[in-house]
Amino acid sequence: MGRYVGIDLHRRRSVIVVLDDDGEELWSTKIENDPATLAAAITRAGPEPDVVLEATWGWYWAADVIAEAGGRVHLAHPLGIAGFENRRVKNDQIDARLLADLLRMGRLPEAWIAPGEVREQRELVRYRRKLSQLRAGLKAQVHAVIGKEGLVPPMQSLWGPGGRDWLDDTDMADAFEDRLRSLRRLIKTYDAEITRLDARIAKVFDGHAGYETIMQIHGVGPVFAGIFCAEIGDIDRFGSARQLCSWAGMTPRHRESDTKVQRGAITKQGPRLVRWAAVEAVSRNHQISPVKDLYVRVGQRRGVNKGRVAAARKLLTLIFYGMRDLEVRCLDIAHPSLEAA
Repeated sequence: MGRYVGIDLHRRRSVIVVLDDDGEELWSTKIENDPATLAAAITRAGPEPDVVLEATWGWYWAADVIAEAGGRVHLAHPLGIAGFENRRVKNDQIDARLLADLLRMGRLPEAWIAPGEVREQRELVRYRRKLSQLRAGLKAQVHAVIGKEGLVPPMQSLWGPGGRDWLDDTDMADAFEDRLRSLRRLIKTYDAEITRLDARIAKVFDGHAGYETIMQIHGVGPVFAGIFCAEIGDIDRFGSARQLCSWAGMTPRHRESDTKVQRGAITKQGPRLVRWAAVEAVSRNHQISPVKDLYVRVGQRRGVNKGRVAAARKLLTLIFYGMRDLEVRCLDIAHPSLEAA
């Protein structure tokens, strides 16, 4: 007899429901989130039960405990079960039973369970992105402070040597000067942490064949290559470049019913960090390449934004082949349209 275990995981407590092959509830319990308690519940469910939990806050530890306790872990994709949120009655017990029932019937939308090594890589690149965003907020505050004093910097960027010298020589009221100095100290701290993380990411991916291959693509440096490798993980889980682009949310939305068909903008249903890195890599690419060629052609015909998105999707296609085949053959092909320009 098979056993299907549904877990509605929360920050402090979780609800566990166990079903048999016929969908009958055998037992249910509510536990405090503790590895030993969760392992005991999985063991009680029987040998090698199928266990499902949502890809929600803090699922890493729970998935590891379940696997060590002998359970077969299934990770429910949040987007795939979002439609069940409109039920008339919704509570933790019903949610856990629903997950187990979907798994039993073979209708569970599953997400990929990244191994521990990939999770650590993702933690590094995601934290690096978060620090970069926080630093950008601090720099925006610096511009706001000098704007309140009516000061206009004579250079394009404040963050080079000339900008630092100009900020040192500014004459401001005490309160504004105090805030400016504090912001500059914080920015310096963030710069040091980001530099340290860059070195750590490069060390983690040292010897990674896919990482080194995709850095041959114009616009993809060590940071972006780390983001792509960490977020994508095992490239063999994608059957084609189209599947990778769809997973990243870079493909158009499609709605079809009877004779009516609607196609819209890209779905954006995927890792936001991958889309951001792809678009940024395209925007920073100023060399002759297949990606730049597509950017120019589509941009001239349909606008810059659509050209950027099309080029980002092309970039992900090259990344797919680079990580899978460890070479990007089209980079050796000349592009007369750009060379003539």
